[in-house]
Amino acid sequence: MALTTRRRALTAFGAALAGTVVLPAARALADEPTYGPRPLWRAHAHNDYEHPRPLLDALEHRFGSVEADIYLVGDQLLVAHDPGDLDPARTLESLYLDTLAARVKANYGSVYRGYRRPLQLLIDIKTEGASTYLELDRHLRRCRGLFTTYAHGRVHPGPVTAVISGDRAARVPMEAQSVRRAFYDGRLADLGTSTPASFVPLISDNWTRNFTWLGVGPFPAAERARLNGMVSAAHARGQRVRFWATPDAAGPARDALWGELLAAGVDHLNTDDLAGLEAFLDAHGTP
Repeated sequence: MALTTRRRALTAFGAALAGTVVLPAARALADEPTYGPRPLWRAHAHNDYEHPRPLLDALEHRFGSVEADIYLVGDQLLVAHDPGDLDPARTLESLYLDTLAARVKANYGSVYRGYRRPLQLLIDIKTEGASTYLELDRHLRRCRGLFTTYAHGRVHPGPVTAVISGDRAARVPMEAQSVRRAFYDGRLADLGTSTPASFVPLISDNWTRNFTWLGVGPFPAAERARLNGMVSAAHARGQRVRFWATPDAAGPARDALWGELLAAGVDHLNTDDLAGLEAFLDAHGTP
């Protein structure tokens, strides 16, 4: 065997062991993954599907988390906020799963080229939780290699992490699985319980049910201390924190509240204003 040929064979063998692919020399530089714009991991697109281009608008604004509400209709998972808005053409696959799979393939295994951290897909179940989740699980299993997976006590990161919210009955079949491609969205009541982050990686709750401050005037010291305590307790267990029902109209009150959430270490800021939150996070130098 010629020396050059032998070297190529050894290089290919070593790359195979490492789980990589050796590209032909002429294509190596052209196909090398490059970094795109820095993602905003703390930006969460609430009701993402109501934007003109579901998912795509959020990705264009570099969001690290998007939310889709689903209804089980037959064996289809339709995306809508209310039952009256259901459209057979707006399925979870057509709006999210197929697009994410194509993007991950184009970006060498990640949603954002060059960034291996998973995008969070928060799936809010609007119909009966157990039956809807079981059908959702069948849909997720078809997307080989796309989702972060829990298998027999270990979490295997993937390009997208699905987190299940909405109807709480989904928890029962999820907890019974030794292998699953989704995780559970907890509530503040789950803080301090024995539920591990490998099942509940996210703690979400309604801001207005836990705090009176809506960004006007100073943040009450007792409420700031409570917020800091909640975030610290979650982070100590490896869990992330998100609040919904925060003020979302552009103005000083929203900016003040977002600023306090950032200062406390809240992991996801909830908004329908993609451009507004993008500009806010960029101004604060916060990914």
